[in-house]
Amino acid sequence: MKYKALRPILWTAQLDETIVFYRDVLGFTVNEQNSDWGWASLAKDDVEVMLAKPNEHMPFDRPMFTGSFYITTEKVDQVWEQLKDKAEVVYPVENFDWGMREFAIYDNNGYIIQFGEEIN
Repeated sequence: MKYKALRPILWTAQLDETIVFYRDVLGFTVNEQNSDWGWASLAKDDVEVMLAKPNEHMPFDRPMFTGSFYITTEKVDQVWEQLKDKAEVVYPVENFDWGMREFAIYDNNGYIIQFGEEIN
């Protein structure tokens, strides 16, 4: 048995705004969107994410996630320069003892997205 991929589904009441954030700020491509379902699928390189309006059968006050979404990248400093003025920063780019150079931002819903590159 082999796990092949992880594609998180992020709930948002602001589907259109979230699509714009991931497309225009983060550089994702909208692969598919279904307004009737309140759903979209986006990707950038090997990273995929789905967005969905909350299911009417599930309680939903606001977007929340108790962790963060970590994207490994090349040239993290270039990614930092592209994003630092376009999104709210959680923490700026820096080197960490565990061998990663990384930073974190909030998306338009308040989800934390970290970007990191391995350093030697």
